[in-house]
Amino acid sequence: MSVSPVKRQKMESALDQLKHHTTVVADTGDFNAIDEYKPLDATTNPSLILAAAQMPAYQKLVDDAVAYGKKLGGSEEEQIKNASDKLFVLFGAEILKRIPGRVSTEVDARLSFDKEGMIQRARRLIDLYKEVGVGKDRILIKLSSTWEGIQAGRVLEAEYGIHCNMTLLFSFAQAVACAEAGVTLISPFVGRILDWYVANGDKKTYEPSEDPGVKSVTKIYNYYKKFGYKTIVMGASFRNTGQIKALTGCDYLTISPKLLAELSKEHVKLTPTLSVKEAQACNLEKIHLDEKAFRWHHNEDQMAVEKLSDGIRKFAADAVKLERMLKERMFSTENGK
Repeated sequence: MSVSPVKRQKMESALDQLKHHTTVVADTGDFNAIDEYKPLDATTNPSLILAAAQMPAYQKLVDDAVAYGKKLGGSEEEQIKNASDKLFVLFGAEILKRIPGRVSTEVDARLSFDKEGMIQRARRLIDLYKEVGVGKDRILIKLSSTWEGIQAGRVLEAEYGIHCNMTLLFSFAQAVACAEAGVTLISPFVGRILDWYVANGDKKTYEPSEDPGVKSVTKIYNYYKKFGYKTIVMGASFRNTGQIKALTGCDYLTISPKLLAELSKEHVKLTPTLSVKEAQACNLEKIHLDEKAFRWHHNEDQMAVEKLSDGIRKFAADAVKLERMLKERMFSTENGK
């Protein structure tokens, strides 16, 4: 149904309407996008930081991170790791100057199967934020939703009061385990689930309500609300605005600048598709997953197994690229290299 130009002017944009029902988060490391769309929170990951670190506008942050790594000294590897952690924190601290809420900062994906390694790196990132005057209440530490990552999240939340955002979440088993671990927030992916079904099935297009990524997040939201879990559900990884609009009412949605721009130009009426009341009436049954049950149920979901491992590999590859960039900055002009 077309909307008349006069009505369109009076009607709020789809983005503004969405903000009435859902907390909108910017999925970017670009400060200009954050200034423009005014989200409550922001999320970053190695891929976003890698892209932002190559923009001319952010070279001062890269230079500061390099100087920090050199100042701490140690082996080349240690200097690069310290510079990389510092760069993530410097971007996060700058983002926090522009938003009222929290920023998500990701632990190195190469630690995805190392529970203690993730705990140590998370605590290190929190210490680095403290050094620049940012308290842990404004930070969400992102961890891969492996069994080890979920248990690291359990420890960080319960023993250290560090809020966690569980990422690369594709299966219902991952969501259940995260709820039982008592983490602050989960980021179930939407677009990457759709990508897998399009690549591996006969059907190439889906209506938003039938989109497998949308249906996955809807089930997780309903389960959490039906059984009173406090963990926030934040839909992530969107391919189009239809997916976003089909999840209106979800606790949080983290959205790229490109799709935020599209939503700000759309003038269609949005109505919540997710609600606590409807969730409480759904017929899902409560389940408990220990490690063996988790591994079995997750393994039964071929899409989730493949997308989790693929996501870890891609984030790890971008972390390596970022470290190579920092290494070049730090050591290419030294000793005639």
